[in-house]
Amino acid sequence: MYKNFLTIVFSIAILGVTQAQANLLSAQKASDIGKITEEQIAADNDGPIPYGYVDDRDVLWSKVVWEVIDLKQKINLPLYFPKDTSRISTDRRSLFDTLLKGIRQGKITEVYEDSYFKKKFSKSEVEDRIFYVRQYTGNDGNLYKDSYYVKTAEVTEFMIKGMWFFDKRQGELKYRLLGIAPMAPDVKKKGTVAEDLKETLELFWVFFPDAREVLHRSKVYNPQNSSQPISFDHVLNARRFSGTIVREENIYGNRAIADYIRGNSLFQLLEADKIKEDIRNKEIDMWNY
Repeated sequence: MYKNFLTIVFSIAILGVTQAQANLLSAQKASDIGKITEEQIAADNDGPIPYGYVDDRDVLWSKVVWEVIDLKQKINLPLYFPKDTSRISTDRRSLFDTLLKGIRQGKITEVYEDSYFKKKFSKSEVEDRIFYVRQYTGNDGNLYKDSYYVKTAEVTEFMIKGMWFFDKRQGELKYRLLGIAPMAPDVKKKGTVAEDLKETLELFWVFFPDAREVLHRSKVYNPQNSSQPISFDHVLNARRFSGTIVREENIYGNRAIADYIRGNSLFQLLEADKIKEDIRNKEIDMWNY
C-alpha cells in the first residue's frame, strides 16, 4: 500500500495536474514551484468539451429559466472564494475575478447589458459598473474625489440563464447554460444614504459559450483532493451548484416569481420548486403512452 501511495504522489507531481502545485515535490528552490515542462504543457493542452450540435427540429420541448446562485451556500463556496487574493497563488481566483480578468484581457468579448444579449458592453462600460468616482466640494471650497469599486467579497450572487430542452434525437432531457451575470450592490450608491447592501443588481451578462475557454483554464479548489482541481466550466456545465429559479419564460413577458408572489419568501421558494418539478416531469411524460 505504501508503494502504491508513493506511485500516486509521484505521478501527480510528474503530470502536473494542477498549476498551483506543479513541480512542488521536485522543486529545488521556491521559485521552481509552479513551473511546468513543455511535455506537461502538451499533455494539458486540452479544451472544454464541445457541445454537440442540436438542430432546432430536434428540440421537441424547451423552457428557458433564470436562476440565482447564492454563493453563501456551502455547496457554492468554491465559486466565491478566495475573497482576498493577496496571500494566495495567482491561479486561485473566484468566479467573479476569473470572468473580470478574462474581459479585461480581451479573452471574453461577448459581454452584454442584460440576459437577452441585445446591447453589447465595451470594456469601459464594464468598468463603469464596478468602479465609480464621486466628486464633491468640501466646506473649504476645494474639489474632492472619492473612489468606490465592487469588491470580490461583495459579489455574493450570480444570475444564470439556461434552457432545459428535450432532445428527441438523443431521447433525453438536457440543460444548456446560456448566460451568467455577477450580482453586487450598485457601486454608484456607495457612500450615500441610499446605499443598501442587500439590494443587488446584475453588473453585466456574459454569453456563456464565449467564456468557456477561460473558465476551462481556471480551476476550482477541490476540498476533497487539492491535487485534482475542477474547472469552472465543468462545475457550471455539470450543475455542481445550488440554484433557485426566480424567473421562467412565460406568457406574461417572462415576469419574475417575485412579481406575482409578493412579500412571501416561502411561497416564492415553493413556486420555484413547482417550476423545477414541472421540468422534471416533462421528461417522464415524454415516455408515457
